[in-house]
Amino acid sequence: MAGMEQELPLVMRVADVQRALMISRLKAYELVHQAGFPAVRIGRAIRIPRDAFIRWLHEQTSVEVRG
Repeated sequence: MAGMEQELPLVMRVADVQRALMISRLKAYELVHQAGFPAVRIGRAIRIPRDAFIRWLHEQTSVEVRG
């Protein structure tokens, strides 16, 4: 993940999240609408700050490992 972090744009689009997580477009949109996911609306656009996304991903991994 460390190498991928540098490749991600500073502010991500839903398509960037989709590619980073290797999930479908539908799943990516479901994810960004979940409570707790760090998505920001700017008008009609949905943007995800890279650092917040990475932090969220690490938190999800920690939760899954702990069970």
